[in-house]
Amino acid sequence: MPRAVDGTRRKDRRKKILKLAKGYWGRRSKLYRTAKDAVAKSLSYAYRDRKVKKREFRSLWITRISAGCRAEGMSYSRFMNGLKKANVEMNRKALSNLAIEDKEAFRELVSRAKSALE
Repeated sequence: MPRAVDGTRRKDRRKKILKLAKGYWGRRSKLYRTAKDAVAKSLSYAYRDRKVKKREFRSLWITRISAGCRAEGMSYSRFMNGLKKANVEMNRKALSNLAIEDKEAFRELVSRAKSALE
């Protein structure tokens, strides 16, 4: 009866880990044991930071909108409240782009928000 050897499964599993660790510094990319730990940690960071990225972008958009509002003499919270009362439904990403690229259109939105608050 032929002898069973843990042939390709073990090798494939290790190759997969080392492929994921490609580009890591020093032993982390060469040795299986250290690469396994490094890959496990990096995958957990990647999972966590996919969530964090969404928070950071929303924060960036709010900062840009706020800067555009301040230039027009209005606070961010009053601007958003005015837009809601004026039934203007735009997401923060689009508002942020307007504040940067099309200042005239953003100025028009600020004036609409001001008139809705009065």
